[in-house]
Amino acid sequence: MKIRKIGTLIAAVAGVCAFSAPVLAKDFRMGLITPPPHIWTQQANGFAEDLKEASDGKHTVSVFPAGQLGSEAQMLQQMQTGALDMAFLTIAEASNRVENLGALYAPYLVRNVDEAAEILKTPAATNLLKELPAKAGVVGIGYGMAGMRQILTAKPVETADDLSGMKLRITPLDPIRDFYIDLGAAPTPLPLPAVYDALANGQVDGIDMDLELIWALKFWEKADTILVSNHMMFPMVGVVSARVWKDMSEEDRKMITDLMSKRLDMVMAEYKAKESGWEEKVRGTGKTIKDVGPEFFEEEIVEWEETWSKRTPEALSSLREAAKNIKK
Repeated sequence: MKIRKIGTLIAAVAGVCAFSAPVLAKDFRMGLITPPPHIWTQQANGFAEDLKEASDGKHTVSVFPAGQLGSEAQMLQQMQTGALDMAFLTIAEASNRVENLGALYAPYLVRNVDEAAEILKTPAATNLLKELPAKAGVVGIGYGMAGMRQILTAKPVETADDLSGMKLRITPLDPIRDFYIDLGAAPTPLPLPAVYDALANGQVDGIDMDLELIWALKFWEKADTILVSNHMMFPMVGVVSARVWKDMSEEDRKMITDLMSKRLDMVMAEYKAKESGWEEKVRGTGKTIKDVGPEFFEEEIVEWEETWSKRTPEALSSLREAAKNIKK
């Protein structure tokens, strides 16, 4: 009888200890495709420092930039299995699984990075992240962004018709691809590290790119013409593996959400502060600069709208309404 009571007592104590034990420390793995000097990577490193400090060293984050863990498609697959914990991703790969995210690339939805940062905070945009866990296996913490999209070509361009037949490097997702197909161009997906050599050896005739990378990665060296078009914004999303998320305590979920959201906001603030400086540097390269607006792509925008108003009618309508309010 005494032995039985002692055994019961030990089991009860063990159960209490197990219940009250703190969550084990975790070294999270975070992936990006951007190089170490890039704003996204810098803020990912900042998030790692923040989390270590806020958790009193319980949690750390190892950041893997420049596609060390693979392409965005591969990283998303790793997060679906729980092999990768976190990432800052372009919306590109996620939108291949959550089609409504494609509406964020509507041509001339916004005019500049200030408006882009503002619209990404509206319910019209943030509600789209709710589809990520079920459809992509990740939890969307919030948006960041890169700069507005421009077009750099190795050949002279006077009108939109001159882009017809050109092989133009794009980020591989349907809304951008459709825009260039409507232009009669040949959209060509390439990983970022391969772009400079592809321009240099004629593998592509031009690129769809933001001003930061046109300047910082010296793509302008291979340009004849740079169309300063601001034709699309380029959102980024901070995500956590849904498998990893479900095992987190509420305290850790809140801490990660707050700290990552802060760093995503800082990404947007940096682009707002620096975009004009990059534009000034690009304009000073001596290359042919053409300022173009929606009228330059008038027919192509109509065709894009016809396609995507059928594919994402509610999302596109909500974003258009939000954009109108921002522009007032």
